[in-house]
Amino acid sequence: MSDILIIGGGVIGLLTARELADAGANVSLVEMGNTGREASWAGGGILSPLYPWRYATSLTALARWSQAAYPDLCTGLFEETGIDAEHTRCGLIILDPEEHEAALHWADAQQAALQLIDRAEINAKEPGLQTSVANALWFPDVGQIRNPRLTKALRASIEKRVQIREREEVLEMRTENGHVRGVRTTSGTIDADRIIVCTGAWTAQLLEKLGTKPDIRPVRGQMILFFAKPGQIRHLTLFRERYVIPRKDGRVLIGSTLEDTGFEKRTTAEAKEELYRIAVDMFPLLKRTPIEDHWAGLRPASPSGIPYIGPYPDVEGLYVNAGHFRNGLVTGPASARLVADLVLGREPILPPSPYALEAVRV
Repeated sequence: MSDILIIGGGVIGLLTARELADAGANVSLVEMGNTGREASWAGGGILSPLYPWRYATSLTALARWSQAAYPDLCTGLFEETGIDAEHTRCGLIILDPEEHEAALHWADAQQAALQLIDRAEINAKEPGLQTSVANALWFPDVGQIRNPRLTKALRASIEKRVQIREREEVLEMRTENGHVRGVRTTSGTIDADRIIVCTGAWTAQLLEKLGTKPDIRPVRGQMILFFAKPGQIRHLTLFRERYVIPRKDGRVLIGSTLEDTGFEKRTTAEAKEELYRIAVDMFPLLKRTPIEDHWAGLRPASPSGIPYIGPYPDVEGLYVNAGHFRNGLVTGPASARLVADLVLGREPILPPSPYALEAVRV
């Protein structure tokens, strides 16, 4: 029997397991597939909310805490496992002129580094970028993570300290007299006095039998990957909701669609063509670059993008850490620390009330 059972082995579940194991807890983790292979693998890894001024201050608080934590987290993971998650502070260029006023106001209030750069500076930073805008927003401190490597590093970090059960789906919660007692899975039962649900887009399905379910639904996102050369594209670039992400090895990701298709995760030729057109319009050099891959993932959408982090009402010992929508990677470290604080009775890093299941999200 574990002190704490985590359901879900994406980046949120893995980070949460690591936080609790570091605190000395006896932790188990159960995952219906393989760890890190759903939204955590499919995402882009930009360590900032897209257009952060559009989000509530509660989401900004999680993001900024996590941004500050990432350098030490990745250094520690590399020292432990030898896996480089490629945390890179490469900066972000935003090309949408209509966002300037709101962005500058937000940056001033948040004391975030932001500059308005002119056409010459845009060209100097990204010679291969084709744009008609006269000015762009430049966030020099925004970084990225290579998310598949991050989840591999997290898995390697915890596997000797956490019992990991993969390809085992949780079918229902077991409760007794208002207290959680464990779960029933496709392989039997697992006993636990405390459970944290980190199941992303599948969270509402799992919890609805208990009577209260968080407002989380799947939203499909598709991306394409170009096999480019190092240095051809240098910085993160965002324009009209679509982003370009250059990796250290030269590969370039283009994303992402937003599609209400339920749990349908297949890719489509239409999305591939749309993303390709956007990519080559922004960076014509990509016309001479082969497409290496095309994939889809299911984001756990929640109202206003604010995740559910905290105790589940009326069932003692049950907690939720899910519903991060497009910001699971950028808010993951803070979300894991906050839920660990609540489970272990520590002073929380942030006021928990905005993330409660009962909190109003508009």
